[in-house]
Amino acid sequence: MTVVRQDAWNQEEDVLLAEVVLRHIREGSTQLAAFEEVGEKLSRTSAACGFRWNSLIRKRYESAIAIAKRQRKERSKGKSTHEESNVHMLDQAVKQEDYRVAKEKVLSLDDVIVFLKNFKSSEERRSDQELIKLRNQVEELKSQNAQYQTHLQKLNHEYKLVCEDYKALIEIMDRARKIVGTEEESGSLMFQVEGLQKLEK
Repeated sequence: MTVVRQDAWNQEEDVLLAEVVLRHIREGSTQLAAFEEVGEKLSRTSAACGFRWNSLIRKRYESAIAIAKRQRKERSKGKSTHEESNVHMLDQAVKQEDYRVAKEKVLSLDDVIVFLKNFKSSEERRSDQELIKLRNQVEELKSQNAQYQTHLQKLNHEYKLVCEDYKALIEIMDRARKIVGTEEESGSLMFQVEGLQKLEK
C-alpha cells in the first residue's frame, strides 16, 4: 500500500510538476495523465497535483504553456522540422521561469534580521496580550469563587436553621404523643370505674 504524502510542496516538486505537464501538453496528452504521472513520482494523489497546478503553478508558466501548445499544434499539422529548436525554446522558458521564481525567493541578511525583529516584537505583543487575558481570567475566577463561597455560607446557615426547626418539630410531636397517650389512658380508667359501679348496683 502506497503512502500518500500530505506535506507542503517544495520548489523541486513544483518544477517537476511543471516539466511533466508541459511535456504532456507538447505531446498532445491530457493534463490528467500528467497529474497521474507526477502523483506516482511524488507519492501524491493526482487530485493534489491538479490542484497545485491550477491554483499556483500554471500562472507562473503561462508563456511556457503557450509555447507547448504551439508546438503541439505544429506537431499535429506535421511540422516537426523545428521540433528540436522548439523543445530547446521550451526548456529555456522553463529555466527562465525557475530562475525568476528562485530570484524572488532569495532574501538578504537584512531582510532576515528585519523579519526576526518584527517576529520577536509581534510574539512579545502576543505574549503580553495572552498574559493580560490570563490575568483577567484569574480575577474573574477569583470573583466567582468569592460569590460561590458567600452562597455556600448562606446555604450552610439555612441548613442549620432547617435542622433546628426539624428538631423543634420532632420535640413538639413527641410531647403531643405523650399528652394524647395519657389522655387515652385516663379515659379508659374512667370508663372502667363507671363500669364497675354499674355492676355493683
